[in-house]
Amino acid sequence: MSGLANQIAVVTGAGRGIGRAIALKLAQQGADVACISRTGENSEKVAAEIRALGRKAWAHAVDAADGAAVTGAAEKILTECGRVDILVNNAGITKDGLLMRMSEADWDAVLNTNLKGAFLFTKAFSRAFLKQRSGRIINVASVIGLIGNAGQSNYAASKAGLIGFTKSAAREFAPRGVTVNALAPGFIETDMTSGLAEDLKAAVLKQIPLGRFGQADEIAEAALFLASAGARYITGQVLAIDGGMVM
Repeated sequence: MSGLANQIAVVTGAGRGIGRAIALKLAQQGADVACISRTGENSEKVAAEIRALGRKAWAHAVDAADGAAVTGAAEKILTECGRVDILVNNAGITKDGLLMRMSEADWDAVLNTNLKGAFLFTKAFSRAFLKQRSGRIINVASVIGLIGNAGQSNYAASKAGLIGFTKSAAREFAPRGVTVNALAPGFIETDMTSGLAEDLKAAVLKQIPLGRFGQADEIAEAALFLASAGARYITGQVLAIDGGMVM
């Protein structure tokens, strides 16, 4: 796998979990990284880790669902960096609940961050990608977007929508040499899954042929591959990284 020397990456939701792992993995392979998180403290913390690796890093506090904030951040990043080669749309939240009890606010919050956020960031950088006739866009979806899950209708809808968005964007951008793919992680050990009840964890493990939860670094390795030259002929695809859960 070729390195990413002199490439500029933007990672949303970079403050922790999968986003942090992806940002660090890309930096380890030579990329300079703009770290996007809702809180400046989290994005700066990861940016500092990247600088410690000898790479450049920029920290931005941005709500992915805020169109004006996303546009402003993108303009600033393009001014600072001159270009963007890799965009990882990873920002995501959950607000679980049974459909009959789910509030409209919880539905909107999840769809706005998880799906609209990816649209906003992709649109904000689209002109730069198309003009330079190269680039990698990687959307972090979920196996829940493939199979659904009781109590997560908003989350499942957002991730299924992200998969459809990935395929449509891939068709639009392909003539200019820009690839768009999605990762669909299964149950990964992160802050988001750490609060699950033990009986639920046991039930989930029974559905995973490999018999364990995944690690954030394993998602980062897949993102690294899709960002590399080795994936230049792959676009519009969804890669499930789930221990065989939805095979």
